[in-house]
Amino acid sequence: MNKELFEALNLLEKENNINAEALIETVKSGIMKAIKKDYPDSENISVEINPETGKFEMKILKEIVEGEPEDPANQISIDEARTLSKRARVGGTAEIKLNSAKFGRVAAQSAKQSIKKDIKDFERERLIEQYKDKVYECVPATVQKVEPNTFNAVVTIDKNEIYFIRKEQIPGEVLKPGDVIQVYVVGISQPDKKPSIRISRTHRELVKRLFEREIPEIADGIVEIKAISRVAGSRSKIAVISNDPNVDAIGACIGPGKSRISAIVNELNGEKIDIILWSENPEEFIAKALAPAEVKSVEVYEDDEVRECRVVVPNSQLSLAIGNKGQNAKLAAGLTGYRIDILPEIPVGNEDEE
Repeated sequence: MNKELFEALNLLEKENNINAEALIETVKSGIMKAIKKDYPDSENISVEINPETGKFEMKILKEIVEGEPEDPANQISIDEARTLSKRARVGGTAEIKLNSAKFGRVAAQSAKQSIKKDIKDFERERLIEQYKDKVYECVPATVQKVEPNTFNAVVTIDKNEIYFIRKEQIPGEVLKPGDVIQVYVVGISQPDKKPSIRISRTHRELVKRLFEREIPEIADGIVEIKAISRVAGSRSKIAVISNDPNVDAIGACIGPGKSRISAIVNELNGEKIDIILWSENPEEFIAKALAPAEVKSVEVYEDDEVRECRVVVPNSQLSLAIGNKGQNAKLAAGLTGYRIDILPEIPVGNEDEE
């Protein structure tokens, strides 16, 4: 029994990377809860686990009294105590050893469930401690394997295996074992099963973190990211502004020979990125957000509930402004926070009159 217990503890320690002392306390707590379930009125329960000596003992401690005990759950008569130890004395404590077989199936299962829960809580705390500085950050991950049917992947970050679901991967991207990718740490999930790190390559904050990493002016606060809108795997729009009149915000993001923006695009599997100069003037900002389309005019309507605008573009620019499946217009709306209604300069059907 003792050998099996310590072998199990050793395995749990290795599998969960848990400190041995903390694991033993967790196991002791689980066993004590199970004993308490079978002996609800017992106030003094002792569980001793010592891997060094191989000692594993469970006891109920009772006060030794003269005559018949008033509280049998916590007291024992001197006569009965002397059957356990010849050194028993009134006022002393009798140790009543328990056999694990006495717990029964229900008590044993209770201990098992309690231990599993405590280990899960401990592991969650360990993950939080290990990743508290990485949450909301961009970190490298190494692909270990990819499931052929679902394309869900397993990646490692700091030697921890993390399940990377397909819907958080960039659409169209094909991951292979050995690939090193940048992922955004969304947070730590707390499911009923084993706690895990949630990561994403579709989150718009990944684009922001990549810009901060690749562009020193952004990291230093000289160039500021004001807004991001993204359709992962297809296109992103990012609005920037320079806090230094001598620094070109868009030029800084593109870099010499497009080196900086190319590094970001490559990391995002070829996703196109439009860099737009942010403006406090809504009309000007909306017009820039619809790039690469040319805009003739912007009329903004605002109230307490709705922010919307009407944009007029040359007829030749209408499809470009709207974009494939409305993508350019949607990205511009997401970037500016305005609902955008795009109209042709000359109403359709009146071109011949012009």
